Amino acid sequence: MIRIWQIAYKNLLRKKVRSILTITGIAMSAWVLVSLLGFNKGYENALNRDIDSMGYQVLVAAKGCPYEAATLMLKGGTGLRYMDESIARDIQRYSEVKVITPMVMQAVFDPNKGESGGISAYLGVDPKTFPGMKGYFQFQQGKWFTDPNAAEAVMGYEAAELEQREVGDKILIPEKNVELAVVGVLKRTGTQDDGTIFVPFRTVQRVFGVAGKLTAIGVQVDKNARIADVEQKMYDLPDVQVVSLAQVKQTIISLVATARVMVFSIAVIAVLIAMVGVVNTILMSVFERFQEIGILKSMGALPGDVFRLIWIETFILCLLGGIAGNALALGLVRVTDILIRRLLPYSPTGSLVMIDLPLASIAMAAIIGVGLLSGLYPAWKAARIRPIESIRSQEA
Repeated sequence: MIRIWQIAYKNLLRKKVRSILTITGIAMSAWVLVSLLGFNKGYENALNRDIDSMGYQVLVAAKGCPYEAATLMLKGGTGLRYMDESIARDIQRYSEVKVITPMVMQAVFDPNKGESGGISAYLGVDPKTFPGMKGYFQFQQGKWFTDPNAAEAVMGYEAAELEQREVGDKILIPEKNVELAVVGVLKRTGTQDDGTIFVPFRTVQRVFGVAGKLTAIGVQVDKNARIADVEQKMYDLPDVQVVSLAQVKQTIISLVATARVMVFSIAVIAVLIAMVGVVNTILMSVFERFQEIGILKSMGALPGDVFRLIWIETFILCLLGGIAGNALALGLVRVTDILIRRLLPYSPTGSLVMIDLPLASIAMAAIIGVGLLSGLYPAWKAARIRPIESIRSQEA
């Protein structure tokens, strides 16, 4: 048995360039397939993580585009709309509501951020309710502010790194000439919160001149209540829109699924093209070794032996191509992630492409399985060669 594997391997080495090109084609198709399967898994996990990290199931925002309202919290939108603070008190009266957290977001251009400046995001939060909804927050230094009117700030990990700040330092709000004392620096979370500067919402209202105004209200519903019933009540509130983050997630996944089907179709086409290359390589090898196979059969080789030899050659090509494709997918996962982020309208934080051993094994099995199917015809063709025909072709 070992002998037949050695013969198959040496046969492939006879035409090194052709074999390498075939393996390259298989590797490219395997790369596309593995990356796509990794994106299917990674994107949904990252989106679930972003949604779950918010700590609330419903977002109430000023009336406008619902996608703009979702982007406000998912990605830190700058097209801010305001609603009256009394809305928060009305929502708090609902028996199904467990807790609410009012928020005021402000985005300010900071000329000192980077070479050409950048946007600093300030999120005004309630020190009594917001920390409880963000249970995964951990402090690298300091703690939350306790006074709702204090000129203090808690900085996300990336915000603190960018501005080189730690507890006890001061930060200046551009354009407002207001200093805030840094009382806490959060550990990295892998979410949009890492780049946010958290400030008491009363302080944000005062500094930015939006007293009595909010940009959003996060609503956490009691575990025994139906979210749909609570949303229905909120629809009656004036000048607000209600965004169910579960629905937003489903909508985004549905939109991405459409693009995913197209990409999957391309992956299938890539695999089929690679398999055509396998058929061509093996079939050409059979034709070139027509006389040699005939001699083998005249010496006692059975059709099953010849079939197995050719099929093993196909298996070796697919195995090497699958391994190379998995290696490409793992080595270029970061590049694939960057390309996907540039193509998608919204990308959650964290890795969008997750490649693990079970996923790589599934892709490998698919490549080898399709490859062996494509090798059936060349192997069958070789097994049907008659020794007398090969001898006559040699004499001719």
